[in-house]
Amino acid sequence: MKELLVRGGAGAAVVAVVLGALYAGGMTWTVLVSVLALVSLGEFYSMLSRKFKVSRGVGFIAGVLILFTASEGIHPISLVLTLSITAFVILFVEILRRQIKGESFAIWNMGGTLGGILYIVIPWTFMILLRRLPSGAILLFTMFLCTWSCDVAAYIIGSKWGRIRLCENVSPKKTWEGFLGGLSAALLAGVAVAFILETPPLPFLFVGLICGVAGQIGDLAESVIKRETGVKDSGSVIPGHGGVLDRFDSILVSGLLVYVLFGVILR
Repeated sequence: MKELLVRGGAGAAVVAVVLGALYAGGMTWTVLVSVLALVSLGEFYSMLSRKFKVSRGVGFIAGVLILFTASEGIHPISLVLTLSITAFVILFVEILRRQIKGESFAIWNMGGTLGGILYIVIPWTFMILLRRLPSGAILLFTMFLCTWSCDVAAYIIGSKWGRIRLCENVSPKKTWEGFLGGLSAALLAGVAVAFILETPPLPFLFVGLICGVAGQIGDLAESVIKRETGVKDSGSVIPGHGGVLDRFDSILVSGLLVYVLFGVILR
């Protein structure tokens, strides 16, 4: 009971902070997103460092630069240059490591360090940009609502009625029943927002579909990383929930795809 209360209280606090910053927008949202991105990046690098060396400092500097440029409006050339320079800096680090210690991890270090930026920092960066769209605030609110609804429904339905394993070698407790329940809840949450706003539901159904399908795949994506690195949780920052990456793993792919749909395709 105590554990449930701790988990519920921590979850409510996370929701309040995210929605408060989302409502405020501007620098408040940018700062919160940057903190979440960098803490998640640190957790990701900590998991990877159990297997090989990772240039955390280089990765953090690149992450900060990308997030900073997003606060001014990101430019593709700046993003490409940052990633390319980061790759060469890491290779230089590994040249020195092999020269001094007689060993190097160039392929793994470059892949892991850049992988963290691509997997975590860039999706959060696009959520900064998404907030600036005319309908960005409501799209982000709908995305978080659909994702949280999906998580809760998938857990409840999967726990009570789940029988058919979804991806047992990655996450043994996840079932197809839970997956479909989560997808249904995400779609209903999107429809509910459209109903309250008295607006056509199709855009919100798209958000629900993204969160219900891609979001759950994003959760599995982090699970496979944890399997490979041998950890249960990415961290312990949020009581009862694990790390920041554990709490927002579904949001990463959903935020990226929602921006692609509304910030690029339908803009």
